[in-house]
Amino acid sequence: MPGMITWAAAGGIALAALVMVLTPGPNMIYLVSRSISQGRVAGLVSLIGTGLGFVVYMTMANVGLAFVFVAVPWLYIGLKAVGVVYLGYLAWQALRPGGRGVFEARTLQPDSRFRLFRMGLITNLLNPKAAVMYLALIPQFIDPAAGHTAAQGFVLGGIQIAVSMVVNALIICGAGTVAGFLAARPTWATWQRRITGTLLGLVAITLAREVPERARV
Repeated sequence: MPGMITWAAAGGIALAALVMVLTPGPNMIYLVSRSISQGRVAGLVSLIGTGLGFVVYMTMANVGLAFVFVAVPWLYIGLKAVGVVYLGYLAWQALRPGGRGVFEARTLQPDSRFRLFRMGLITNLLNPKAAVMYLALIPQFIDPAAGHTAAQGFVLGGIQIAVSMVVNALIICGAGTVAGFLAARPTWATWQRRITGTLLGLVAITLAREVPERARV
């Protein structure tokens, strides 16, 4: 991508976005639960709300919020700590005796499309994974020497949003089928919880071991 970002950067952020979206978190749990309890359309409407949440994060990061976290390192460290604790909590919820997996049905009251959209937006705005993505990960793929750092940030953010929306849409469309499959096979559901919990725990440990270094903005 001449004059903007390299193909290596684009591929790197696409891979990172794929790993993040496939790691269960608040967005996936809410979208799957809503899809199972109220149908695919409800899940897709909620997904639009989460997409807007990503746009909000991308805009804030590219107009200077990232500089605040660089200038005040303890805010950056605090954000990472919150993310680590939250991911650890999700891992424990999946691994503990009697825990529930992402695709195990949860009873939710039917909501209007406006409320579905709003809850998707709020869920993502409060999502530590989204904050970590835009304030810690994406800046690492920006090359200051190439200039137009804000434009690079928007392009990389656009790639992340596209990957997240496509993968989540596929998950929403298949949520009911997967939930039914697991409900008929308790052993499979148990292994799904164990794998999910282990992945979440590994991500939490990885984030906890990272030491904030010079930010590239």
